[in-house]
Parts: sequence; structure tokens; C-alpha cells
Amino acid sequence: METWPTGRLLSTAARLVEHAWLEALEARGLTHAGMIALHFLDAGPLTQSDLARMAKVENQTMSRTVERLERSGFVERRADDADRRRQIVTRTPAGDAAWASTRSLESEVFPALDDSERMRAGLLEIIRRSSERRWK
Repeated sequence: METWPTGRLLSTAARLVEHAWLEALEARGLTHAGMIALHFLDAGPLTQSDLARMAKVENQTMSRTVERLERSGFVERRADDADRRRQIVTRTPAGDAAWASTRSLESEVFPALDDSERMRAGLLEIIRRSSERRWK
């Protein structure tokens, strides 16, 4: 591995981290999308449409995510009193606990590094520069 090009190292590391991340979320009864929705609900109840907009996904995609969270008891939906067509999504106490349990995921999933801030800065720079080339 020491002779692998940087791109191959990044790709391999990304796959390994993603698998560990998804397994840790699954152990908590969550998906990555569900964790994102619970995160946005940290500020309080939101409409399903607002959740979709904030997560930058289609309403249908967020609807499926909220349905899974609701089946797991992590959120509740109710019709908006001002507009019965809109759904207000609220995190439940179980959802609060699930969200809180994700706060330690990075330290559980990622190996400790001597200079993690430097690695983060490097990754952010790679993402920024690669994004510029890809999405001009």
C-alpha cells in the first residue's frame, strides 16, 4: 500500500470508512439519511418540505426517510394546523436519544490520528479543488 497512488489510498480509505460508518448507524437503527433528518430536527419541528430542502433531496426521498424514522419511533408527523396538506415532523424522545448516540460516531469509527485537523484541512482542499473541476 505504501506505493499506491494517493487517489487509490483515498478511495480505499473512503470505502472502509463508509462501511464502518453505515454499520455503526445500522446498530443504532439509523441510515445516513435518517441521521441527517434527525440532525436538522435538532432546531425543532420542521415541515417535511423544509427537511427535504435543507437536505437537498426531493420531497419523495425525504418522505421515505421520514417514514422509516416514524416506523422506528424516532419522529412523529402531524398535519400542519395552518395547512392540512403539509406535514410537520417532530423528533421524539427516542429520536433525541438516537441523535445523541451519533455524536460519538467519529471517535468510534475513525482511527485516532496524530494531526486530525491537518488531515481534515487536506481533505477539504481535495474536495474543494475536485469540485471546481467537476462542476464548473
